[in-house]
Amino acid sequence: MAAGSGLLLRALGFVVLLLPVVSRGSPGAAERRCFCQVTGHLDDCTCDVETIDAFNNYKLFPRLNELLESDYFRYYKVNLKKPCPFWNDNSHCGIRDCAVKPCPSDEVPDGIRSGSYKYSEEANNLAEECEEAKRLGAVDGSLSKATQQAVLQWTRHDDSSDSFCEADDIYSPDAEYVDLLLNPERYTGYKGPDAWKIWNSIYEENCFKPQNVKRPLASGRELRALSKVLPFFERPGFQLYTGDKSHDGEMKNQLLEILRLAKSFPLHFDENSFFAGNKKEAAKLKEEFRLHFKNISKIMDCVGCFKCRLWGKLQTQGLGTVLKILFSENLIEKIPESGPSYGFQLTRQEIVALFNAFGRISTSIRELENFKNILRNMR
Repeated sequence: MAAGSGLLLRALGFVVLLLPVVSRGSPGAAERRCFCQVTGHLDDCTCDVETIDAFNNYKLFPRLNELLESDYFRYYKVNLKKPCPFWNDNSHCGIRDCAVKPCPSDEVPDGIRSGSYKYSEEANNLAEECEEAKRLGAVDGSLSKATQQAVLQWTRHDDSSDSFCEADDIYSPDAEYVDLLLNPERYTGYKGPDAWKIWNSIYEENCFKPQNVKRPLASGRELRALSKVLPFFERPGFQLYTGDKSHDGEMKNQLLEILRLAKSFPLHFDENSFFAGNKKEAAKLKEEFRLHFKNISKIMDCVGCFKCRLWGKLQTQGLGTVLKILFSENLIEKIPESGPSYGFQLTRQEIVALFNAFGRISTSIRELENFKNILRNMR
């Protein structure tokens, strides 16, 4: 979780503890006591909490929530059967709320199943041509120029080592589609020594704590990454491809509306100070950060609660995609208005994870307002 969202979630827990005793006192006193730490200026962002609350709750959240209910964003392919790579512990949560129900294959839209990381029907067809040519041992000269470009583009992307997450092999027999709307993130009761082992491994062994980097590192990145990546999604060749042409067009328009709205926010996190200073030292710190974050994504396969593992993997990949975008600014700026984007790519998995992870943060901010309203009504 980013530092800002972690603060919000801790505040939510604090409010829950206070609810039984807030009926006494002067009007507004309880609200002031509960939310005194969730207000004012943010250290690494040129805005305050109140500005973000208003922007999120009344402009962003309603649109984002509707987008995440669409077919493109509700189906996420995940392997929940991968063994823990760090210790031999196969214990799993037996609580009913820990379970995840995968989707039968015929419930997933054809467009998503046929090309689970390509964006359009054309891209799917090109990929199939490439795979067929590879199987037959055909030489490059047998492929069209457009196909050769698509092959090169996706090969470069697939071979990229600049990833911040350990992504699942979506072609593994153990990888299954999950409907996120039918398996929502909830409190499951997963706790005890096994859960503590996970958190301890993340916070004590893998948290990035360089002494010469100004902290906090993460709280303003929700929104900035979305504004940065707009050119990638604006290209005519990009589609939220599910096979339903009319609906796909509507969802792309809604996606662009959300991204342009994010870009219009006047007081963004300033990532120019992120790993600023000596270039060699900055590059070294970036690589350390990438490896630490990649390690955290692997730890998600040690979580014994399958629903917790699902949402942990999804949100970790979402935050990893945020980092990938912020560190790829120069490549994004060079994306042509039409044609292939060789330097920078996002898979469908990364796109779904990015917006669902942002949706969880947006929901957390919105829930704070709900808690405030509850306290006001308990006067």
